[in-house]
Amino acid sequence: MRLKQLIAMSVVLPSLLLGGCQMIGPDYFRPKQALPDSFQEAQASVSSEALNNHWWTLYHDPVLDDLIEKASKNNTDLKIAVARIEEADGYLREVGAALFPQVNLDSSASRYRVTELGAVPMFNGMNPTRSNYNIKLGTTFELDFWGKLRRTQESARAQALASRFAKDTVDLSLKSLVTGDYLLLRSLEAQIAISASSMQSREDSLALTKRRLEGGVSSALDVHQAEVAYSNLKAQLADLTRQRAIIEHQLAVLTGDLSLKIAAGDIKALPIPPVPPTGLPSAMLEGRPDVRQAEQNLIAANARIGVAKAALFPTISLTAGLGGESKDLGDVLKSAARIWNGGLSLNLPVFDSGRLSSKVDQASAQQKQLLASYESAVQHAFEEVNDALVNVRQNTEREAALAAGQGSATKALEIANNRYKSGYTGYLEVLDAQRVFNDVSLAYVQSRQARLASTVELFKALGGGWKEAANK
Repeated sequence: MRLKQLIAMSVVLPSLLLGGCQMIGPDYFRPKQALPDSFQEAQASVSSEALNNHWWTLYHDPVLDDLIEKASKNNTDLKIAVARIEEADGYLREVGAALFPQVNLDSSASRYRVTELGAVPMFNGMNPTRSNYNIKLGTTFELDFWGKLRRTQESARAQALASRFAKDTVDLSLKSLVTGDYLLLRSLEAQIAISASSMQSREDSLALTKRRLEGGVSSALDVHQAEVAYSNLKAQLADLTRQRAIIEHQLAVLTGDLSLKIAAGDIKALPIPPVPPTGLPSAMLEGRPDVRQAEQNLIAANARIGVAKAALFPTISLTAGLGGESKDLGDVLKSAARIWNGGLSLNLPVFDSGRLSSKVDQASAQQKQLLASYESAVQHAFEEVNDALVNVRQNTEREAALAAGQGSATKALEIANNRYKSGYTGYLEVLDAQRVFNDVSLAYVQSRQARLASTVELFKALGGGWKEAANK
């Protein structure tokens, strides 16, 4: 038998033997979910393939695009997720290697002395000091009759895919968080601008009340009321400035740029992304990375049942070896020094007090847990999309109502100031008009930010955006 023949047989024979083998354990079929065909809160029809993986670009803001790019490169959570993918890929290669024979080169050299006074006498002239040299190629291979190795590989492949979807989930959450924080920062800037403008107005009113007091037209009460109103706005401005700084710091951590400084902008200039029309298919949930991750975890658990069941059957292995052995190193590769061996081993568990069957029960229970987790992930995803859709719609209506209210508050403040200057009314009416204008202006900006934030929630809930022209 030649070395090449032995190696060829060790590779080809197992493949031929396994060609007709049936894998033990249940094959995976996707569980059926009792979900409606479309989301009840949707208002248009869109194809499930119409997802946009660059959904944040629909806001048309270069600063936001730059923040997303930095976060994608530098965020530590994303780096951890990528490293987990590499780990899962390495495990998959390790498991896949078990399907092929392993060939080892073993060699040894020894020198020893035997006793001259032992039970076996030595002939005269024999040297009690001896040498031995050995070199050998050996292989061992487990025949996967019952599919244990293939089920293990199936489980590892699903785990590798799950790690990729886990990374996609982290990526989607990261981009949603960066976008949401950026929109909040722009909202705070707009509120700061409104508060600064209101402070200027109240400072002017305070100066006016002081002049009127000096002229004997108004009382000290008006001055004190104007001072209180001015101080309250000053405190409000300080708190808004504090909140903006904290959000900017958070964006610095998310993007990995600890020296990040964002120039002031205006949230009113941001376009509103398109709202999906009626009949949005629930099949779009299949694109969510967390749902796909949950399904791959279920597939892996399903395959592990087969691994546990295959362990109840005999383990059959082939072994083979070819090499040389001699007392002189120079003779170890000669034909007279040739040694070889071949064998077949079978190991069958006879009695283990139920240890192996309990592993089958454990694997089945784990599969049931992950089945429930997958169903829960789909149901929660469906709920999140419906919630996001209703938030988009109601925040849009709220913003429109507050925009109308802001216009009325502006006119009311103008009338109150004119009436006070003409002496037709007291300063309390001016203070009330200023308060209403400040409150409704801040509420309008907050509603705009809430509307934009709800679109971010919808993108996240769907696992991406839709490819339609933006409605501004």
